[in-house]
Amino acid sequence: MSDYQKRMEEFPQPSPRPTGAPLPLDGIKIVDFTHYIAGPFATMILADMGADVIKIEAPKTGDNFRRYPPIPPEIDGGTPYLWCNRNKRSVALDLKSESGIQTAKDLIAKADVVVENFSAGVMDRLGLAYEELRKTNPRLIYCAVSAYGRTGSYKDRLGFDPIAQAESGFISMNGYPDREGVRALTPVMDITTAMIAANGILGALLARGTSGEGQYLDVALYDSAFLMTGYANYQELYKGEAAPRYGNVSPDTSPSAAYRASDGSFYINSGNDRLFRRLLTDVLDMPEMADDPRFKTNADRIAHRAEIDERIQKEFETKPRAYWSERMRKAGVPCGEIRSLSEAIRAPEAKEREIMTRIPHPQLGWIPNIRLPIQYEKTPLADPRRAPAVGEDTDAVIADWLGRNSDQDD
Repeated sequence: MSDYQKRMEEFPQPSPRPTGAPLPLDGIKIVDFTHYIAGPFATMILADMGADVIKIEAPKTGDNFRRYPPIPPEIDGGTPYLWCNRNKRSVALDLKSESGIQTAKDLIAKADVVVENFSAGVMDRLGLAYEELRKTNPRLIYCAVSAYGRTGSYKDRLGFDPIAQAESGFISMNGYPDREGVRALTPVMDITTAMIAANGILGALLARGTSGEGQYLDVALYDSAFLMTGYANYQELYKGEAAPRYGNVSPDTSPSAAYRASDGSFYINSGNDRLFRRLLTDVLDMPEMADDPRFKTNADRIAHRAEIDERIQKEFETKPRAYWSERMRKAGVPCGEIRSLSEAIRAPEAKEREIMTRIPHPQLGWIPNIRLPIQYEKTPLADPRRAPAVGEDTDAVIADWLGRNSDQDD
């Protein structure tokens, strides 16, 4: 057994959904022209909810995101691709050919939703623009995901997650004050855009149930990035000055920061007067500090942040992290260990919630699976199924949706 498979054996298989339970989006058909992350992650959310998501890919090459490493030699895609294309079926179509375009149109005529994130104008050139498709399918919901939106003078600009982080001001907010701001390594803007797109599609499906008509959705990475700056813009506009970067310290409450125990670090969020008193009296046994009039209010504590941090840090260094975590949980003070990814996926909280599991793969044996963070009581999510190979389901989909043999599309 390889080291990889030994690691996979650490994780359980997901609990199967109850036999006969309905799916939230059972019967919904989606034609997915997306690639990379934001679009595919959005359609994966809907696939997890039970929609039949048909991923349209170029023959042989498929989605360019399949080329992101590491790429196991046994399969035609990298592990990042497996992460955001669960529960879909892949259809290989040559959209440069008349037969490929016609098959795409035939599939769309049967669909409830189309999602695409091509460069501006591509769907128009292919004859797959919304205004054209709605003529034969007026109930169609069409979601366009792009960098800067489908209208306006910037619609032709290309953009990826770190570009959106940069231009939205998100990077300027993160890091330490003595150096350039830093990007978030995880694709937070892509994931946010995906969730916005999925929510938008769900809303459009609900609206269609009343009106009987589909509609066009424009979802932009750039817009989503502004959402992810939170309330910082409101604060800056009110104060008229840019906030400095605070690193791992909260600018709004104190003490709220990362602290070091004797064997590791943890994060405390002491967001109000009551939590501050619990921390000082029930956790640190420093009641005299809790009663110090200089630290009475949150504003007072922010003004004296350096002194507070220095004093409590000295105490934290005397005991291991587990000791402080137990005391803070008992006292009701929000605290979390600063974990590596390896520690996080093996943590007791993650195990109890069955967040990380393993699912079968014909070539690799098992692959990791991170479940969607939604747990329906009556319509549980679909059992996870690994991402498909390029064109793996072409024959089955053409037969299921169009009632013909795929050979007729050659």
